[in-house]
Amino acid sequence: MQAEYLTMAKVAFIGLGVMGYPMAGHLKARGGHDVTVFNRTAERADKWVAEHGGSAAPTPRQAAEGADFVFVCVGNDDDLRSVTIGDDGAFAGMKDGAILIDNTTASAMVARELEAAAKAKGCGFLDAPVSGGQAGAENGQLTVMVGGDQATFDTAKPVIDCYAKMVGLMGPAGAGQLTKMVNQICIAGLVQGLSEGIHFAKQAGLDVEQVIGVISKGAAQSWQMENRWKTMDAGQYEHGFAVNWMRKDLSIAIEEARSNGAKLPVAALVDQFYGEVQAMGGGRWDTSSLLARLARD
Repeated sequence: MQAEYLTMAKVAFIGLGVMGYPMAGHLKARGGHDVTVFNRTAERADKWVAEHGGSAAPTPRQAAEGADFVFVCVGNDDDLRSVTIGDDGAFAGMKDGAILIDNTTASAMVARELEAAAKAKGCGFLDAPVSGGQAGAENGQLTVMVGGDQATFDTAKPVIDCYAKMVGLMGPAGAGQLTKMVNQICIAGLVQGLSEGIHFAKQAGLDVEQVIGVISKGAAQSWQMENRWKTMDAGQYEHGFAVNWMRKDLSIAIEEARSNGAKLPVAALVDQFYGEVQAMGGGRWDTSSLLARLARD
């Protein structure tokens, strides 16, 4: 049966935000799958259907009925529970043997909860948070960090590949979310360092473009430097991954660290800095707006 999924499967996609909307589109256009969507704001689901085809359902349960794969991409743990558990949740509509793939960035705890709920239903579950931002979602170039068992992963991977450039199984349920926490911890420190470097260059009277042109060819190079220095230098932040969402992600990582004993002094400090950006009115600005905090008079 797995080979059939390389051509077409019946798929549900729940949550059509800035990430989910294009991800669901790739499942339809690139994968050729039969896609039914659900979104809390029905108008957005109707817009997706008008653009991509497929169909829309009024509840997660109805979207999931008959699906081989059910994808979820919502905001947080509570949102996730609201669309998967209960009479109108996806699990209530899923058939035996179907697989729920959760692309939400959430806690490892809720991933394990949902895996247990899936097993009780006779279904598979993968926690599969993504990295790559809105541009990665739109271009089908996301990195997907997966937690779950090998057999479920092997069945689902050809479908996940529709919106991904890299898909890796990191361990059992929850391991995908834990890996995403590592990702966000690393990004927090990188963006703060890049912000301080650009700020220092400006204060020192250096040409930022020249500086980046040189140091980006050496050990300081990073994705953030390559993709964000120009907009940072120009003070443009109305794009990318929102500060509000980064704070949500960092809070998950910091909470997990309290239980596993990890020390996250830089991540905790940068989280406070993002709080200052929010107070400046930048809750929806890109995470690179840490520079705006330094540039204040």
